[in-house]
Amino acid sequence: MSTHIAAAPGEIADTVLLPGDPLRAEWIARTYLDDVTCYSRVRNMLGFTGTYQGTRVSVQGTGMGQPSLAIYVHELLAEYGARTLVRVGSCGSMVEHVRIRDVVIGLSAATDSSMNALRFEGFHYAPTADFSLVRGCVERAEAAGTTFHVGQLFSTDSFYHDRADLSDRLRDYGVIAVEMEAAALYTIAAKFGARALSVCTVSDNLVTGEQTTADERERTFGEMVELTLGAVSA
Repeated sequence: MSTHIAAAPGEIADTVLLPGDPLRAEWIARTYLDDVTCYSRVRNMLGFTGTYQGTRVSVQGTGMGQPSLAIYVHELLAEYGARTLVRVGSCGSMVEHVRIRDVVIGLSAATDSSMNALRFEGFHYAPTADFSLVRGCVERAEAAGTTFHVGQLFSTDSFYHDRADLSDRLRDYGVIAVEMEAAALYTIAAKFGARALSVCTVSDNLVTGEQTTADERERTFGEMVELTLGAVSA
């Protein structure tokens, strides 16, 4: 039983979806999974286990940002033996052609966080997604006719920041979207020899200023979750 999840042995599946919002975790579980049980309410960071088309799947809220996500990912891997972790959330597009409501599959993640700098003592580690998960999501997206993009994410520690020059430079080097968790997820999963991926719906475009409404975010988020569940249960 871990400090921040406190689930009993066997209550968490090998495959875990990771939304930041714990209420979104509950929505995913109640909407898409069968035979759902809640295994954790610690700090109201809800966790659920059920089945999707016969495959056992858990959904664990992580909170916002890499420090918060890192706690839950570490405990899922170290204490509960999770082997496949997929973040499902939102991102901001950093390029004009990645439009709102598109899906972004994060191949790798640049970051301004100090977490990996401290971990590797200044060595520049490259956090990278699991290729089999990338391929599975791409195949599902193609079959469903989903508009998607595969590329590098920027995992930032600052939701509000004053570095427009940094965004421009990252864009020049091929980064297509910004979010706040993937770099830590990919790094910790690699340490434990597990598979990890971040799949995001574009909620706003930082170039054009377009934004989705709350209703649009809910609807497109559901499409992304269905895509992800199909890939991990195949």
